[in-house]
Amino acid sequence: MNSIEVSLPIKLGQFVKLASLAETGGQAREMIEMGDITVNGQVETHRGHHLSNGDIVSLILADGEIAVEVAAI
Repeated sequence: MNSIEVSLPIKLGQFVKLASLAETGGQAREMIEMGDITVNGQVETHRGHHLSNGDIVSLILADGEIAVEVAAI
């Protein structure tokens, strides 16, 4: 699993785009609202959700998932 270093606080929508789980902010918003993104194994549908150091953000795909860890700078 990859870790992405970020300055906290960071919102879920920003992190999804920064981690290249989405190409655009609009795509990140859509993925979050549709329930395709989990934080620590729980579906999170609020793009304004604040992430913490060590959180695991995952994109659910038809054939598995891509997971990225939040690492505070």
